[in-house]
Amino acid sequence: MMRVLTGLLLLVVLAVVGFFTVGARIADGRMNTVVSTTLPPVSPVASALHRRLFVADLHADQLLWGRDPLARVARGHVDVPRLQEGHVALQVFSVVTKTPRGMNYDQNTGETDNVLLLALAQRWPRATWTSLRARAVYQADRLRDAVLRSANTLTLITTREEMAAFVERRAGDPAQVSALLAIEGLHALDGKLESVDTLYAAGFRMMGLTHFFDNEVAASAHGVTHAGLTPLGRQVVARMEALGVIVDLAHASSQTVQEVLAMATRPVVVSHTGVAATCPGPRNLTDDQLRAIAANGGLVGIGYWDGAVCEPTVANIVKAMQHAVQVAGAAHVALGSDFDGATRTPFDTRGVAAITDGLLKAGLDQGAVARVMGGNMRDFLLQQLPSSSPTLRAGR
Repeated sequence: MMRVLTGLLLLVVLAVVGFFTVGARIADGRMNTVVSTTLPPVSPVASALHRRLFVADLHADQLLWGRDPLARVARGHVDVPRLQEGHVALQVFSVVTKTPRGMNYDQNTGETDNVLLLALAQRWPRATWTSLRARAVYQADRLRDAVLRSANTLTLITTREEMAAFVERRAGDPAQVSALLAIEGLHALDGKLESVDTLYAAGFRMMGLTHFFDNEVAASAHGVTHAGLTPLGRQVVARMEALGVIVDLAHASSQTVQEVLAMATRPVVVSHTGVAATCPGPRNLTDDQLRAIAANGGLVGIGYWDGAVCEPTVANIVKAMQHAVQVAGAAHVALGSDFDGATRTPFDTRGVAAITDGLLKAGLDQGAVARVMGGNMRDFLLQQLPSSSPTLRAGR
């Protein structure tokens, strides 16, 4: 009997050790995949144009998975060496603080917490076990650490002056990469308005109101109520605008989108989405929504995964972008990959030149291609980021 108990104890110990050493790596490798490890072919004309462009992507969840942003790895979609290889100048790094078990596009509640398991497996600080805000700040700190270790290769952008300086520096050094911090779902406020200021102080300049479930701020397209902003949500949007934080409507319910646009005094973004006309789905934008976001002066980032474009192919990505350009105008369309978002995409970030190639072959002129591939986002940030730090409220 003692031998049996000893054997069982050994199995438990081995299971725990395995969970804390390789569990997160296995999940990352299984959940962030590509259709083919062979990069799509790109014409010489498109390749030459791509190297001249300022390429920018509105959404990637790389920070969730415990990978060093500076190290090239063979799994997932994004790291600085692969961004350099793909000639990407600016990547938005979004943090995820909670997802529900059995996550789906139709209906979820916020009672379960998948990210807690990742936090435990990756040995995040104890505060992150109970505070979603602490999870956001911890992931931001990891990006800041990478910036400090990057020997001035990776720059964190927080102001329009920093953005302008980076654009000038990048023109002379294509190895330079910049990052913008964003958050996916304001359940990370832990229900407190002052947490907006805490996250701003941590470097966040784009905040998505919702993710896969309704929260204290707003209803999700994948939640239960399909309602809109809460009273706290209206205060949150107003405070974000006062600070110069960009409001992200990805994953928001139709009513939330409508109510935010009705009260917005600044342009918004939908960082990663599809369009319903080419791929119907609860999170993809209708033509009326595309027109409303364009009228607001906002940006729509078109994603690469199945939920955005149905079958994840370059042709389908280009088709969605073409439609968005036709409806909203070329000045309002951008890249919104959702790399490392537990997604399967046609390529990792090394292959983004395939979109440049596809847009050219679809008949967009080089000026429109330049805007969609990153020029729109560059100009948007130069106009919408804060020029100096406003007075912050103390977070608790």
